[in-house]
Amino acid sequence: MKHYVGLDISMKRTFLCAVNEQGKVVHESAVATNPDTLAEAIKKIGPNIELVGLESGSLSHFLHRELADRDLNVVCIDARKMNAILSIRVNKTDKNDARGIADALRTGMFTRVHEKPRESIDRGAVLATRRCMVNQRTDIKNHIRGILKTYGICLGAIGPAKFSSAVKMRITDLDHIVIRALEGALAVFDSLTEQLAQLDRELLAIAQQDRIVRLLMTAHGVGPITALTYKAEIHDPKRFKDSRAVGAYLGMTPKQYSSGDTVKQGRISKCGSNELRSLLTEAGLVLLTRSQKWSKLKAWGLKLMRKKGVKKASLAVGRKLAVIMHRMLIEEKEFVFGEAPKKAA
Repeated sequence: MKHYVGLDISMKRTFLCAVNEQGKVVHESAVATNPDTLAEAIKKIGPNIELVGLESGSLSHFLHRELADRDLNVVCIDARKMNAILSIRVNKTDKNDARGIADALRTGMFTRVHEKPRESIDRGAVLATRRCMVNQRTDIKNHIRGILKTYGICLGAIGPAKFSSAVKMRITDLDHIVIRALEGALAVFDSLTEQLAQLDRELLAIAQQDRIVRLLMTAHGVGPITALTYKAEIHDPKRFKDSRAVGAYLGMTPKQYSSGDTVKQGRISKCGSNELRSLLTEAGLVLLTRSQKWSKLKAWGLKLMRKKGVKKASLAVGRKLAVIMHRMLIEEKEFVFGEAPKKAA
């Protein structure tokens, strides 16, 4: 008889629940969250293990890879959709969650999460770390600006390279302990700026050597960071049956509610990668406001911007870019600008 094993993962221990084809619980236990311990506990259940399921999360990549290497048929389940199924139970416990995952495997009521290759995971880790460093540098810069305003010192638009020197020139008359605190913050700011510059040079070298990234960068508004992030997130374009599904996958399409005669369209779903969605929106803004070359996409975006405003237009152009970039990967063709309309005499 086939058995289905659900795993409820936590940092220290994992709850296991195995059910048979009739839904009867045949095994329940809690073991340490370790691939060897988990594999040994699962294999002790019996030889007829049909599926082993775990929810997507921070440990899912590691555990999925390690358990698969130990000859187990592992599937990673979409945690967001699984949460809706588990919320039906009255009591929310790790034990009940493991049983709910096992029942979902038995009945087929789950959505499989596509497992990324190691290269995409590595690139994603680097890009996420870069974003964290950029955010930290921005927070320090805004904090220093706020402190200086209390002394009537207002700085204009200054780039990261000249920010420290500009601040030090304006704080010479302040109390020594205040100067010491601001200089400590500026030291961290300068260190982050130096590390980001070095990391950007390395990422640019990777982008120049990657044929797919260079192909994506032919689209106006798409730089090396956006192209690298897009490749790391999508990684296999053939897993999407339709290019339009990429926009929904990244959460750039509106949510819909329909019941009877009631049809409502809400804001964008914001599912998927926040980082890539933000970069694509920024690329759409650059294409609308900075790009000088005419393109069919830009003409469509400018027309939409006059009706809906720059914010919604940049998001819509970013969604279109995501779809177009997917077709570029499928067909292995550069960005098509289209033919500009002939000017009237």
